[in-house]
Amino acid sequence: MILTGATLATLTGDQPYGLIADGALVLRDGLIDWVGPAAALPKDARGARHDLGGRLVTPALIDCHSHLVHGGNRAQEFEMRLQGASYEDIARAGGGILSTVTATRQASDSTLLDAALPRLDALMAEGVAVVEVKSGYGLDIETELKMLRVARKLAQLRPMRIVTTFLGAHAIPPEFKGRADDYLTDICLPALSRAHAEGLVDQVDGFCEGIAFTPAQIARVFDAARALGLPVKLHAEQLSHLGGTELACQYGALSADHVEYATKADAAAMAQSGTVAVLLPGAFYALRETQMPPIAAFRAHNVPMAVATDLNPGTSPLNSLLLAMNMACTQFRLTPEEALRGTTLHAARALGLHDCGQLAPGLRADLAIWNVGHPAELSYRIGFNPLSQRIFGGAF
Repeated sequence: MILTGATLATLTGDQPYGLIADGALVLRDGLIDWVGPAAALPKDARGARHDLGGRLVTPALIDCHSHLVHGGNRAQEFEMRLQGASYEDIARAGGGILSTVTATRQASDSTLLDAALPRLDALMAEGVAVVEVKSGYGLDIETELKMLRVARKLAQLRPMRIVTTFLGAHAIPPEFKGRADDYLTDICLPALSRAHAEGLVDQVDGFCEGIAFTPAQIARVFDAARALGLPVKLHAEQLSHLGGTELACQYGALSADHVEYATKADAAAMAQSGTVAVLLPGAFYALRETQMPPIAAFRAHNVPMAVATDLNPGTSPLNSLLLAMNMACTQFRLTPEEALRGTTLHAARALGLHDCGQLAPGLRADLAIWNVGHPAELSYRIGFNPLSQRIFGGAF
């Protein structure tokens, strides 16, 4: 396939957006074979030609942090927060994550799948080609495995790459109240072992927070992940500063996510370890938080910043990566270029993927074609989807 008449945001090189004003792409065997100015298109290029009429082409988008598979919803808690209840208040009263745990445990595989597919379809319709999906709403062995099996099934039913993340250390279930270490010993770590044995898990996450697990407890999970050869990432410094980011860096984590309470020292450690900062403006917005991530420190230390939806039923019921890009700009003051890199190149790095996220020869031909003239429009518009077409693996 040969695409011509395109403005290309390659996200390569030193120019803003890696922009090529009158560009062309040659796709072959599911990969990008050639990219450059249309005037330099190789004379021996063969394939069906498609004139894109000046449309913008970017790498397909990547949602690198989602809880897309879950049961039920928490609209009632939305009302509670509007009446003054905090995230911690709701969690300690048995709501929050634990209410979704109950609904997810009760749901069948088919029920979870049927509920997840429309969410996935909405992301596909915005040019997304990779979605990370976490477990963490089972908190027992069988439900954690059930969630991961459903996540794997999604990739069989849709042209989409699914990266699965084991998040058994998400919360302490009621039956283990006050016994977090026993939960890790009896449920979380055995579930991780079984998930790995069944080929259900690509990476391992945890929630390091006062209402969840301590750094020492997360270290137990990370040690188990390391023994299995699985990369790690961490929900860190969302509501307070417990040292989760520092711990993540010690383990060479792919990413530290949320990081509202991360410090300049954390940013320096992330730069040293190559850990991506995953910004989640949907949760910041939904919880009406005021502590912003240390964006200036991340920039100063050249820490890659990814942007994701954090799609979940409670604290970020956000099903639009385009809106997440706008929110990252308006709330965190990212530039539109940082937001686009955050949902492509840096999102790929946050998932340990090196075959996507840019327009370059040898990378996957996962592309988004937009009815816009400049990439800044993708972050500028609110509640508007300008996608023209999505190409996945070299096919429309």
